[in-house]
Amino acid sequence: MRILAVIGTRPEAIKMIPVIRALKAAPDMELQVCSTGQHREMLRPILAMADVKVDIDLDVMEPNQSLNRLAGKLFHALPDVFAGCRPDRVLVQGDTSSAAVAAQAAFYARIPVGHVEAGLRSHDMNHPFPEEGNRKLVGALADQHYAPTATAARNLLAENVIPAQVFITGNTVIDALFYFKSRMEQDATLQQQYRKEFSFLNDKQRLLLVTAHRRENFDGGIANICQALQKLAQRGDMQIVLPVHMNPNVKHVVTEQLGDKPNIHLIPPQDYLPFLYLMDKSHMVLTDSGGVQEEAPSLGKPVLVMRETTERPEGVEAGTARLIGSSSAETIVQEVSRLFDNEAAHAAMARAQNPYGDGHASERILEILRTGSLAPGKEFSTPLPLKQVAHHA
Repeated sequence: MRILAVIGTRPEAIKMIPVIRALKAAPDMELQVCSTGQHREMLRPILAMADVKVDIDLDVMEPNQSLNRLAGKLFHALPDVFAGCRPDRVLVQGDTSSAAVAAQAAFYARIPVGHVEAGLRSHDMNHPFPEEGNRKLVGALADQHYAPTATAARNLLAENVIPAQVFITGNTVIDALFYFKSRMEQDATLQQQYRKEFSFLNDKQRLLLVTAHRRENFDGGIANICQALQKLAQRGDMQIVLPVHMNPNVKHVVTEQLGDKPNIHLIPPQDYLPFLYLMDKSHMVLTDSGGVQEEAPSLGKPVLVMRETTERPEGVEAGTARLIGSSSAETIVQEVSRLFDNEAAHAAMARAQNPYGDGHASERILEILRTGSLAPGKEFSTPLPLKQVAHHA
């Protein structure tokens, strides 16, 4: 079977790496990897660490490029890729513009589409934007849906996706986390490198790791987050590390408001492994990211989510994450302070069972590609009966 895996951003690559590695090791699969170039420079280190080779690089990005221009370039380039590879199936991951356009272009070429991390829904087309629209579009076009949880599967069934096309696999991000954490723990040189790279960390202060980059937070949310961090940095027991996203809508505000503030370390965007190192060292994580909500619980780290809605309600239900929004700096300060001051509250979140995966999602996806089904009892079982969606009150 000839498979073409299309990736664009670093989160896509991280979550697709376990699937790519499983397909590369399978003698009955012929795989090619196409990078759209949406996060070209950020992809290289993580792909190299996993020994994943990009076969086709479209290199479509340019500074401040609009979503329409990006989509137009991909629609123009992908038909030639399909003609050269002649894939039996195209695999896309998640909810990026690369995934949405690749799925639509494959549909136009009458090539079946498999969707890794299918069925996530916030049920609000503006939060997150454009991700909610992108994943709904892929959901309408794919004929194999690899849902990470039972909630994601129910979302697809509610949209009248054929039940036989929906499979609960667990999330491949947990496969990736286990793989890369093992690689890091076995490499003494790498550990020494990160200890040196982050030598500014103070062992006497607990670490608050922050990420903020969502488009819906550009209009006021990033400023509120910065205001909250200025207040939190005044605590003597806390140090804050914030990898600053390259998007100018984030970078300008963050550097202007938080540059040279005591106890706040603004660092460049991190590759996956050093970020995993920081996450493992942290006391908790404050984020508007999607993937971090899934990864941090596997490391026993509570997650506060600075968004109004989440398409990952499982963590909220399981108690590994809490939705706090980004509209109030005061709320952010209160919620972070609660987890720093209340050991029982922190422990309750840190010990909750991760509902997102068991490290075997890529094996299940390989079986589905081979047979079109999963043997009875092989689907990933989430630990709790879950609600459809979580909203910040």
